[in-house]
Amino acid sequence: MAAPVRRLVAGMPAEPTPPESPRTPASAAVADAATNRKPAHRMPLAVYILGLSVFALGTSEFMLSGILQPLARDMDVTIPQAGLLISAFAVGMVVGAPVLAAATLRLPRRTTLIALLAVFGLGQVAGAVAPTYAVLFVSRVVSALACAGFWAVGAAVAVSLVASNQRARAMAVMVGGLSIANIAGVPAGAFLGQHAGWRAAFWAVAALSAVALVGVVALVPRTAVPTGDDRPQLRKELRIYKDKQVWLALVTIALNAGAVFALFSYLSPLLTDVAGLDESWVPTVLGLFGLGGLIGTTIGGRIADAHLFGTMYGGIAASTVVLALLALLAESPVAAVALSLMLGVSAFTTAPALNARMFNVAGAAPTLAGATTTASFNIGNTVGPWLGGLAISAHWGYQSVAWTGAVLAALGVAATAVASVVQRRSAASRVVATSSPSKADQPVG
Repeated sequence: MAAPVRRLVAGMPAEPTPPESPRTPASAAVADAATNRKPAHRMPLAVYILGLSVFALGTSEFMLSGILQPLARDMDVTIPQAGLLISAFAVGMVVGAPVLAAATLRLPRRTTLIALLAVFGLGQVAGAVAPTYAVLFVSRVVSALACAGFWAVGAAVAVSLVASNQRARAMAVMVGGLSIANIAGVPAGAFLGQHAGWRAAFWAVAALSAVALVGVVALVPRTAVPTGDDRPQLRKELRIYKDKQVWLALVTIALNAGAVFALFSYLSPLLTDVAGLDESWVPTVLGLFGLGGLIGTTIGGRIADAHLFGTMYGGIAASTVVLALLALLAESPVAAVALSLMLGVSAFTTAPALNARMFNVAGAAPTLAGATTTASFNIGNTVGPWLGGLAISAHWGYQSVAWTGAVLAALGVAATAVASVVQRRSAASRVVATSSPSKADQPVG
């Protein structure tokens, strides 16, 4: 990555235009080229390509929610056991994000993205032909490792291509790939699972991965391995973990994701066994959740840069309310469908803000910041389905997964409050340190 871009991402401002030299269109173009960034209203094409790639990754990550029942029947396992495949993917993401980010820190990012997409596609093929539950489980972990690495490196590439005040917008484009996956990919996977067998869904994702691979090869720019002062150093990047704000951001992300996935992982049986909907309704409701996610991502991407903590508070608090209402009203088909849409809106409204928050507090280590964000989301994606499965196994009913999600979301609001207090105190400390006179400026005697 070019040095000017790296310095910009690290927070160094571009040089201001002198007031006596008004910017004509030509001079503006020259200035933008000099700072090696796009004008503020534009988003680089490569960021959209990364979002398209995330569509394939997200379809695989989320589609099991729509094919859980036919998969469980075919593999002769229980619903909670089938749900563990979702947790297995999330565990692979948790482990893979930091490990692969560290392992590929000094490799060309475009080459790394290509290799990881290829491995991910092969993992989908392995899942499609898996003869046993154990083989399918392993294929999910391998796919997740590749997916995690792509997310970590792709997020670092996305934020490196834009100014620091456009990070939430860039991440909204990538998260938008997940939203579209929920609108189109996940319902399509559920439809295939019901009419052509669950394995057909895996074959479809393998094909999507191939398309994404072509897009990355053709349109994501090549980057040289950094050298000199810009050369990434793992020891320096690891220093971000000494910052308690990084850990608070991690906890907040994990709680928010856990709240959503405690419910989403078991949404299909909740709709059929509690709300009384036919199994054919599942793809439609999953599509509505995805539509809500796209709406939420759009809202969050537009407001998060200016109102970061407000977006986090509002979105996570709204998810708490929606999950509690879903637990109370799950027996009503209309309420279950409507609240599924609303959960998509609230959950994805926070996503750009949560991503941008991590990059803000860990800006000195953009690759590990992306990896930590990915790991944080998937810690929640692991814990949420696991806790939901425990509640189901305890014979508390499928409504219990919504209560589990509501409790996790409420804890997420509390974590956001703590992070906000720490942020204000840190800012106040910096102001005091800056305004205090130095010893050289203090009067003597």
